Amino acid sequence: MSISASLLEFLHYNILARVGLALAGLLILSALLAPWVAPADPAAQNMAARLQSPSASHWMGTDELGRDIFSRVLYGARISLFVSLCVVLGTSCVGLALGMVAAYRGGWLDRMVSLLFVNAFLSFPGVLLAIAFAAFFGPGIGKVILALIITGWAGYARLARAQVLKVKELEFVLAARSLGASPTRILLRHILPNILQPVLVQATIGIAGAILAEATLSFLGLGVLAPLPSWGSMLNDARSHLFDAPHMVVFPALAVMLAVLAFNLLGDAWRDWLDPRTRSQISRVP
Repeated sequence: MSISASLLEFLHYNILARVGLALAGLLILSALLAPWVAPADPAAQNMAARLQSPSASHWMGTDELGRDIFSRVLYGARISLFVSLCVVLGTSCVGLALGMVAAYRGGWLDRMVSLLFVNAFLSFPGVLLAIAFAAFFGPGIGKVILALIITGWAGYARLARAQVLKVKELEFVLAARSLGASPTRILLRHILPNILQPVLVQATIGIAGAILAEATLSFLGLGVLAPLPSWGSMLNDARSHLFDAPHMVVFPALAVMLAVLAFNLLGDAWRDWLDPRTRSQISRVP
């Protein structure tokens, strides 16, 4: 059976995978098509229309400055996806590089990376550490991405280290080493392709964590700067209007919830499909 046919069969029997894929696809399409779908400029103010409830002219209502919330939610998806993809790419590259080199070399390098750096970063709550770095760097998209990369690489490094320790003593690696292959070639050509499966699953779920972290930092005023719309900053603006204009809270919070749910479901489905035993069990379900 081809890969595409196997994937379609898996999606047919796994409803949660279909839900996650549909939500993630909707989020990506909303981000890509925001300039054409959004009915208004997300930064345009209209004080005469401030705090309006959802209506035909403003599907999600307006905020305290008269800005269209639907347009801001769509453009906020662009910010959240951009930040999360950059963070996952940065953390996975840094973590993979450090974890693979440390596990393959072993000795003092492995002890220093795994015991000193990885355990030190993982011993602190991730959100608090991200807040500390974001406060040190200051607000801004680039600084938020840097702060989240610094605080998120350790999980990938630990995962990569565990996988390399399991793979590096297998026969094909020993054969490549006996033939005189360099450590770089062994790591990139022989070990890396065989440890990508759990890393890809963690990266998919990591997108959800990065979206939530960016929203948290923006809510605290340490993330995206105005006038760029961000779901976290929209929730922060809505705090003083929780009772007189609850739609200002409901729709950004719903966007965050659906985005996090989408990539968590997608990560779980990705893990199940990559595992042949789980995939076969799901496929046998009537």
